[in-house]
This record gives sequence, C-alpha cells and structure tokens, in this order.
Amino acid sequence: MSALEQPAPDASVTSSGRATPTDRVAESDLGFGTLVARESRKRFLNRDGTFNVRREGLSFWQSQSSYHYLLTMGWGKFLGYFIAWYVVANFLFACGYFLCGPLALTHGETTPGARFAQDFFFSVHTLATIGYGNVAPVTIAANVLVTIEALVGLLTFALIAGIVFARFSRPVPRIAFSEQGVIAPYRGVTAFMFRIVNQRSSELVDVAAKVLLIRRKNDGRHSDREFLQLDLERDRVAFFPLSWTVVHPIDEQSPLFGMTEEELRTCDTEFLILLDAFDETSAQTVHARSSYKGDEVLFGAKFATMFNPPSDDGILSVDIRKLHDVERVKV
Repeated sequence: MSALEQPAPDASVTSSGRATPTDRVAESDLGFGTLVARESRKRFLNRDGTFNVRREGLSFWQSQSSYHYLLTMGWGKFLGYFIAWYVVANFLFACGYFLCGPLALTHGETTPGARFAQDFFFSVHTLATIGYGNVAPVTIAANVLVTIEALVGLLTFALIAGIVFARFSRPVPRIAFSEQGVIAPYRGVTAFMFRIVNQRSSELVDVAAKVLLIRRKNDGRHSDREFLQLDLERDRVAFFPLSWTVVHPIDEQSPLFGMTEEELRTCDTEFLILLDAFDETSAQTVHARSSYKGDEVLFGAKFATMFNPPSDDGILSVDIRKLHDVERVKV
C-alpha cells in the first residue's frame, strides 16, 4: 500500500477515555485548526517564516502595534521614519513660531522667508535641547510654544532611545536556508535534505531542528491535511560554525516512503522547518523557520560541497555563495 492509499484514521471514541487516532491527528495540527488545514489553498509558512493567515474583525487601532512595527521593521525604514518625523515636527513648530508674529523671537528677521528659516532652526535648537542662546522667545505665546516643544522633545527622544536600545538588544538570527530541498540517495536509502548556514559572525550553539510534513490525505474520502513529524538522522548539533545539511532518511517508517515526485506535488505537500538555537553574543534563545513546497524539492539531486581546500595556515573555510548549488545524481 503506497503512502497515498493509507486509510483514514478511525473517528470512534474509546470508552476508556484514551486518545483515538482522530484525537492524535487533531493534536498534531500545529495550531492551525482543522478548518484552516482543510480549506487553505496556500502554503502555511512562507520562505521568510511568516504565516499565510489573515486576521479580520478588529478595528484599525486594535490591529496595530506601533512598538512591534518599529521594532521589527528594517533599519533603513526605521531611520527614514525618524528623519521624516524630525523634519515634520520642526516644520510644524516653525509654523507656530511664525504665526506668533515678527517680535516673538529676539533678532527677528524682516522678510518672511528669513523669518521662517530662523523659526525653523530655533525649533531645531529647542527640540534637541541645544540652546545656543543667540535667539530666545520674547512673547508669552512663543514661551508657551517653547514649553510644549521641550516636553515633546524630551518624551519623543526618550521613546526613540528605548526603541533603538530594544532593536540592538533583540537577537535576530540570520540563518540562510537553501533555495530548494533535495531527495537523493543517502547511505543505502534515499533521503530528504536541505541545507542551512549562519550568516552572522556571532556563534550559535545547541541548534535544534524540527521538520514537519503537511500533506493532503487524498484517500478518496477525505481532503483533510495530515501533520507528520519527520525523524531526522540528527536533530541537534552542539556547534554551528559552518553549514549543516539536515537529513530525513526515507526508510520504511518514513511517511515519504514510496512517494513519487508527482505524488509529492499532487498531495499539496509542504515541509515546515523550525529551528531553535542559543546565541552566545546575546545569551538568548533565537528561532528561525521556513518551509519547502513539493515543487521546491528536487528529485535526483544532491548539494554540492561548500568547503574550500585548506589554506596555507591549515584553516578550513566555507563558501556561503555555494549554499544553493546542487548536482544531479541518479536515484
């Protein structure tokens, strides 16, 4: 009986209260739920680790988390937002000083353009608490505006400093996954393999890998998905200085045993990859995840070596650019 023809689990409930096969399937759905597992037509996990689930029914403010957004966005966008806020804030306060009149500040300029430029740079000095002293507020309105701007500057820069500190202290692993998984001969059997490498100079230790197989049953009676954890030849490495090829041997106990390349694709197969590691630099546990769809797995291919010949000083090196390189082999 092939892997695609296995009968569906018995849905009966035992009087002893023990978990039935149906219960065990429900417990292994990883939290997606039976309805999502059955109805979803997209991959569960994108290559960058994000989930293909949309949550609706929340108001705009309920669904927003400014802190999380500022914490997880790229540095370029974060700095862009900060610069934009800085320019806009000073522009608005400059407009306020300008509306206070030509006598609101000392050494007031006569032409409107020169006055606005002076107001803008006075706002910069006030917001950043620089205070050169060559320009000062004179009228009550100008002093009130200075008080408001000083408070805004103190609070805003304190918040920005906290977010910048959190961004630096938050460990973000840069584990690169090979673009494709492969199925190739391995020690007398075939095996599903993918390759990972640490792109940062910081060291990761005690790296643990978990690989889960999601596929539709396609047994003629059900279109539900089943969630199966794959046994790995090695699910943990103590040190991760180079690269690691994660291997699932396809023996008689493997859910992939007997599956052809066509069956792998028609079953809407997806391999979910979950990684945990300890980052020595931050002394914190970090996580990474990705996935491979059936059409992202090559049959009859193996990974090309990433190792360069030892240098004159005897040190071995790995060429990260070869992470995705494969070679064709006979299955």
